[in-house]
Amino acid sequence: MKNVQFELYTRPTCSDCQEAKAFLAEQNIPYVGYDLSIEPEKEKELIKVSGSRVVPAFVFKKKTFLGFGGKPKVIIGFERNEEEIKKLLAV
Repeated sequence: MKNVQFELYTRPTCSDCQEAKAFLAEQNIPYVGYDLSIEPEKEKELIKVSGSRVVPAFVFKKKTFLGFGGKPKVIIGFERNEEEIKKLLAV
């Protein structure tokens, strides 16, 4: 995951979000986190990259020598996508 920036959009009232954050903490996986209750302006960014307001939203941005490029990989929801997320994070 060296050439990927991993971002996670969450809300404190979302139990799936809390499970995702607990999993990432257990696995010691670094990420850039956005709590939409604290940073409501990030919701526009979430809608732009995912087409939705649904959280948790896992966003994987590929890093190039010019910065971050291409369309990011977005996964909505933790519990139903746990295996795919584990593969992407190489856990």
